[in-house]
Formats: sequence, C-alpha cells, structure tokens
Amino acid sequence: MKKLADKIKRVGLIANSEKVNCRPAVQKAAAMISEAGRIVLSDKVTADLAGLKATVSADARRLTEQADLILVFGGDGTMLRVAREVAGCDTPILGINVGGLGFLTAVSSDQLPKALASVWSGHFEVEQRWLIEARAQTQGKTVQQIALNDFVVSRGTVPRLIELEVGVDGAVLTHYRCDGLIVSSPTGSTAYSLAAGGAIVSPNADVFTLTPICPHTLSNRSVIVSLNSIVQVRVLSQRMDTILAADGQVQTQLVAGDSVMIRRSQRAVRLLRLVGSSFFETLRQKLHWSGSNVWWAGSPKSGICG
Repeated sequence: MKKLADKIKRVGLIANSEKVNCRPAVQKAAAMISEAGRIVLSDKVTADLAGLKATVSADARRLTEQADLILVFGGDGTMLRVAREVAGCDTPILGINVGGLGFLTAVSSDQLPKALASVWSGHFEVEQRWLIEARAQTQGKTVQQIALNDFVVSRGTVPRLIELEVGVDGAVLTHYRCDGLIVSSPTGSTAYSLAAGGAIVSPNADVFTLTPICPHTLSNRSVIVSLNSIVQVRVLSQRMDTILAADGQVQTQLVAGDSVMIRRSQRAVRLLRLVGSSFFETLRQKLHWSGSNVWWAGSPKSGICG
C-alpha cells in the first residue's frame, strides 16, 4: 500500500462532539499530520471542538470528497454515523477509539502515533464493507434508509411481544412472536445481533444474519441467508407501537400491515486496517478470549491428529 500512502496528502478529522476526551486526541492528530507535511482538514463541529486552524468543510460527506484519508474519533456509534453519511465515497476511514468497546474503531487513541507512522509508511490494508438498505412502505409513504451494522424491527415502549412475518426472496420463513428482529450485515454481527445470541460472522462473508430478540418460541434461532437475498419483514401486530431502526440511530414508526424490504446496498465504505491486525485478533481482545492456548488440528499440543 506504499503507493496509496504516498497519495495521502490531505487528512480529514471527524470527532464525536459529545465526547470531551476526543479534543486532546484530535489536537494531537492534527499536530502529527502537520509535522508529517500533510494538510489537516476538518468538519466544522470538530474544528470548533478542538480549536483547529484547518480547512473546514460543512459536513462529513464534503470533507470526505476533499480528503485522501479520514480519521474518525469516538466509538462505534460515531463510525456508524459517518459511514452512512459518506457511503459510496472511495476515501478510506480509520477509526480512533476514544473509550468504549469499539469493534469498528481500529486503534485506540494512545496508539495514534504508531498508527499514523504505519499509515505514512504504507503498512495498512483497505477493506470494503457493504452497507445494507431498507425500503419501508408505511402509512402510504415510502421510507428508505441505509445502515452499516443492522436494521432492527422492534416493539415500542409497551412491554409486549410483537408479531412479525419474515420472508426471504419471496418465500415465507416464519412468523415470530418476539420483542423484535435484527437483520444484520456481516459488519454488524458483533453488535446487537451478538448480544441477542446471533452468530459472529467474518466481515468478508456475504451473508445476512436474522436474529430474533427474546422469541416466544425457544426453537426460533438465528438464521443465516445470502447477502444477495431480499429479506421482507411484515408487521402483523395490531395496536402496538413498532419501530424500524437503522444502526440504532435513525428510527421510523411502523403500523400493522407495513412491510420492510432489506437488501444489500450498492454503496460501501472503505475501512483502513493496519498490517498485523485482524478481525479475529480484535475478537480475542474485545471479547477477552484466550489467544495463547489456541492450537491448530494436527499440532502436537492439540491432541487432534490428521
């Protein structure tokens, strides 16, 4: 990636303005970018937060169109918001974790000097992550949303089960009585879907994960279908508040009879990953799995012989 590294001349900074501890990290990044002979760009909110003297863009999308690399400071929520705002842009994004768990943020703020040194030297890879999109027919209107992690159809404030009919590519899968249904992308498998008992999916697997939330029937389990499929969710519940949420951040009210069609989007985002890191290493670190006692089949210590 050395050729791509040489093209990184303008670096855009985006921060979660609600996290005060983003300020020193942004200021530190701006100083290191300038010292490396690169140009610092920023959206207005971040410039105001950190008191930056930088070229300022009105929003994340305009900033991304002008930059060669975007650094996003915050947590996964900030990364999800930015991913939706810049969907379809080719500029790679590097997430800097400021607190929280952070599966999408590649490095912690205290690793920033080492991370930028790796970027300048070309020791990184760029992964393409597809977004997913939902088209809802609700109360005579068509609503369209995109998400990086997931769409969730769930009950509102009333603590009662809702009823959903779920189909895949025109064939009925099942009826759920549950608190809700999560339809997640591969990227979103480590988010709400994981908490609800869904499978962990490698980001390069082209699949949807359909995970019911607290299903009334214990035989209802998470289902994996192709990312090229069209998932349809129809609301059957009468007189119950039902909500469609994109990445847990953008909500649309649904009523009985409304349907939602979920499919792979034509737009993607490009996430920068430093050489030496991997999805599986992130899993071990974030979920506190053991990494020192993992043996392959046929290893003398594994007890498994080929």
